[in-house]
Amino acid sequence: MRLYVNDVAVRDGFQIEKAFVPTATKVELINQLSRTGLHKIEVTSFVSPKAVPALADANEVLAGIDRVPGVVYVALVPNIRGVQNAAATARKPDEVNGVVSASETHNRANINRTHEQSIAELPTMVKVAHEAGMKITMSLSTTFGCPFEGHVHEDVVLDFVGRFRELGFDAISFGDTTGMANPRQVRELTAKVLERFPPPDDRYYTLHFHNTRGMGLANVVAGIEAGVRSFDGSVSGLGGCPFAPGATGNICTEDMVNMLVDMGYDTRIDLAKLLAVARRIPAVVGHDVPGQVMKSGQTLELHEPPRHARS
Repeated sequence: MRLYVNDVAVRDGFQIEKAFVPTATKVELINQLSRTGLHKIEVTSFVSPKAVPALADANEVLAGIDRVPGVVYVALVPNIRGVQNAAATARKPDEVNGVVSASETHNRANINRTHEQSIAELPTMVKVAHEAGMKITMSLSTTFGCPFEGHVHEDVVLDFVGRFRELGFDAISFGDTTGMANPRQVRELTAKVLERFPPPDDRYYTLHFHNTRGMGLANVVAGIEAGVRSFDGSVSGLGGCPFAPGATGNICTEDMVNMLVDMGYDTRIDLAKLLAVARRIPAVVGHDVPGQVMKSGQTLELHEPPRHARS
């Protein structure tokens, strides 16, 4: 079975780092990631540099990266101005990714808008993106729970999916923004989404998990069992929402790929190349990272037995 793996580390990961990661380093890492077999790479965000100074170099990053055929380069855009700025760049992203939170409170905290204000902007965002030749996806944050409001009712999620589809978004992502999801919930909710709103292709719906409570990879398996085929990760496990308490890193891309390969799924990922990128990250950010396979090695990376155990 073919699965699509996307990486968000350069955007979602670097946005919360205290030290600014130099533009040249971002470009170099994106170029390495581009040659690992990833389907999409989220490379930057068109947001206010005052709100997220770590991503103030969006234009420079997009201008500097190599575009590898088959890889989709994505930029986050929280509002109309973000889409307009992306459309005005000399080297546009292939795709822009809007964001609305399923909970009202997190929407206010994350993008300083009510649901009504966010929804009012969506038709224009779709129009501007498509006229500029960019695809536009929509991420529904706090799909599986909100750190301020708690449980998000499945009817709220289904209503948003219906709205997004009517407005002409090219794809939809479901974000577990603070790692509140559990496998049973993921399996049941995503199965209902797929039943009510069948996707046009295997890349239409994406699941975006955080590993805040240690259930990230189990949630990926539950998503596959429900029928989802596209998943976000963050190389070395970087990331977290700067506007949500307790939002630790995303699931680790290379850990997820190692698991999927062991389970017999076709990811088209060169895990050795992905691990080479992951092992660079601690030096880039100046601290340890959550990734496990980068430390332990691939499951079938065998070792010489001790002398006394050799036949």
